[in-house]
Amino acid sequence: MTGAAGRLGIGIIGAGPVGPVLGRALAGAGHEILAISAVSDENRERAEALLPGVPIRTPDEIVRDSQLVIFAIPAGELEALVHGLTETGAWQPGQLVMHTAAAFGYGVFAPAMQSGVIPLAFHPAMVFSGTSLDLARLHEATVAVTAPAPVLPIAQALAVEIGAEPVVVAEEARAEYADATTALGELTASLARQTVATLTDLGIEMSSRTVASIARAALDEVLLEAPRDEGL
Repeated sequence: MTGAAGRLGIGIIGAGPVGPVLGRALAGAGHEILAISAVSDENRERAEALLPGVPIRTPDEIVRDSQLVIFAIPAGELEALVHGLTETGAWQPGQLVMHTAAAFGYGVFAPAMQSGVIPLAFHPAMVFSGTSLDLARLHEATVAVTAPAPVLPIAQALAVEIGAEPVVVAEEARAEYADATTALGELTASLARQTVATLTDLGIEMSSRTVASIARAALDEVLLEAPRDEGL
């Protein structure tokens, strides 16, 4: 399952914009990507582009063969899949299981924890394109990590390995954290699209560059006024 000491055999469930990128980043840190699940042609193509040669398998097969299972699927699908895998007896005692949903902590894995798995919640705070461009963006991102205290360092170490900065978010704060970060991303994107469209309709050249310049300057000013953050 693994190569060098400390390296994990990783299976990824979900080949949307997030899963293959995390797989590529973790492979770059020396871990072995054993398999990934993908249903649509688009997701299969993305998996092949970012993780060439990695076999596509079913979630059950991935869970049975992996030391770390990453659930990079929509939040609305996570609970049902965890319950389904529990009912089929797929979990392995001592296995690491990690999801990337902002709104959930590790409690969503409660059914699997009865089988002895080690739960981690791991949300990179960025918008994924699902391309290799995201690998560089990870180095500017934070990752919200939530886990039982004894294994929290594992989640933090995985964040560092992909080049990001881990930020501990309490289990009870995950929903509010998700609301705040999701609202920021959606509002920012909506305002940017609207402004670009308006400037373009006015015949103004380089409208995208204009919007980018204003947005960056505004963000810089806000962050200068914020409490001192040693990560900046």
